[in-house]
Amino acid sequence: MFGVFINAWKITDLRKKILFTIFIITIFRLGAHIFVPFIAPDAMWDLMGGGADGTLMDFFNSITGGGLGRGALFAMSITPYINASIIVQLLTVAIPALERIQKEGEEGQKKINRIVKFLALGIGLFQATAFYFALNAAHNNAVARGAGKVLAYTDGLPGFLVAVTIIGCFTAGASLIIWLGEQITDRGIGNGISMILFAGIISSIPGEIFNLFEQARMGGAIEIVFAPLTLVIYIAMIGFVVLMTNAERRIPVQYAKRQVGRKMYGGQSSHIPIKVAMSGVMPIIFAMSIMSLPQTILHFFGINAQTLAAKAELSSLDRFWLSFLNTFNMGSWIYAFFYFLLIIGFNYFYVATQYNPVEIANNLKKNNGAIPGYRPGKPTADFINNSLSKITFIGAIFLGIIAIFPIVFTKITGYVGANGGQGMRGLSLGGTTILIVVSVALETMRTLESQMMMRHHKGFLE
Repeated sequence: MFGVFINAWKITDLRKKILFTIFIITIFRLGAHIFVPFIAPDAMWDLMGGGADGTLMDFFNSITGGGLGRGALFAMSITPYINASIIVQLLTVAIPALERIQKEGEEGQKKINRIVKFLALGIGLFQATAFYFALNAAHNNAVARGAGKVLAYTDGLPGFLVAVTIIGCFTAGASLIIWLGEQITDRGIGNGISMILFAGIISSIPGEIFNLFEQARMGGAIEIVFAPLTLVIYIAMIGFVVLMTNAERRIPVQYAKRQVGRKMYGGQSSHIPIKVAMSGVMPIIFAMSIMSLPQTILHFFGINAQTLAAKAELSSLDRFWLSFLNTFNMGSWIYAFFYFLLIIGFNYFYVATQYNPVEIANNLKKNNGAIPGYRPGKPTADFINNSLSKITFIGAIFLGIIAIFPIVFTKITGYVGANGGQGMRGLSLGGTTILIVVSVALETMRTLESQMMMRHHKGFLE
C-alpha cells in the first residue's frame, strides 16, 4: 500500500490530486474544532453522557472525529448524507420510479445524487433541531439544579435568535461537508464522502492509543497486561478485516462462440465475483441504530443509567428504566445476542436489495454466456441464488463477529480499565470503524493503481 502511494507521488497530476485531498481533509478537521456560538464547551459532551457506550450518539461522535462531542461546526459531519443515502437505496427497491431513474446510467445517477443531497439537507435540519431542543432541555435542567449553564452567553438574547443560530450552524456545517466531499470526488483521490468519513475515524486513533498507554502506566498489573493486549487485538482485527474484505467467490462463466459476418466472437472464459463482505458496514449500522435508538431517545429526555444510579431514592418507574437500560446496555449478553441476530438479518436484506440473481442469469443468456453444468435461465438463477445465500451467511457471521467481539472479550475478561475507567471502550465500536477504515483504504489504493495504469506507468506497480 505504501509503495503504491509513494509511486503515485512521483506523478505530477496525481501528486496534485493527493495534495488537494489532504487540503480538503485539513479544512474538515479545522471545522471539527470550531465551536458553535452559545454552546458551552462541555455541553454536548455532557449531553452524550461523557461518550458513554451504548448510544448511537457515541458512534456518531466516533465517525465525526469528536466534532459532535465538542459541539463544533461540523458536529453532524456526513451522518445526514449517510442516512439519506441509506433511505434512497431502500426506496429505490420499493418505488419503481426511483428504480427506473437508477437504471438510466450516468444521467440517472446524477438525478439520484441530487435527490440524496436534498434529502440530506432535510435530515440535517431535523437533526440540528433535535440537538438544539436537547441542549435547551439540558440547559433548563442544569439551571433548575443550580449547576453550570449548557447554553452560555444567552442572557438578554431572544430564544428564537439562539435557536436559529445553533440550528443554522449545524445545518450549514453538514451542507459544507457534503460540498467538500464532492470536491474530493471531482478533483481529488477516491470517493469524497468516504474519505471524509475515513479522516474522521483516523483522527481519533492517536487519542485511543494514548489512552491505552495511560492505562498501562497508571493502572495495576491487570492494566499492564490488557492495555497492550488491546493494541494487539486491534492489529489482529485489521488483518482479519483485510482478509475477509478481499475474499470472494468466483463463479465460472463460459461464453459461446458466435459468428458475426466474417468475424468470430465469444469463446472466452470469465467469472462472476461474489464478495464475502459485499454489504460492507451497512448491516452493522442498521443493527446499531435499532439497538441504540431507545437509549438515545431516553438520553435526550434526561433518562440515563448514570443519572438514575445517582438518585438517593428510586421510584418504581425509575427502577423500571434503570433495569431496562442495564439489560440493553452495550456491554450486556442480551444486547450482544440481539445485536448479532439483527446484523445477520440486515445482511441478508441488504444483499437481497442489491443483488438480483434472475437479472444476472438473464444478462448471461443475452450475451451467450452460461455457467458450466447449468442450463441458461432458471437453473442458472437458482445456482447463483444458492451460492449467494451461502456467501451471504459467511459474510453475516463475519460482520457479527467483528461487531460483538469487543463485548464478548470484555464480559469474559472482566477488564474495565484503569481506575474504574471504561477500558475496552475503544474497542466497543472498533470493529465497525476498522471495517470502514480498511474498506476506504483498499478502495483508495485501487483508485490510485487504476489511475497509474491509465497513465501507462505499469513499471511503478511492479
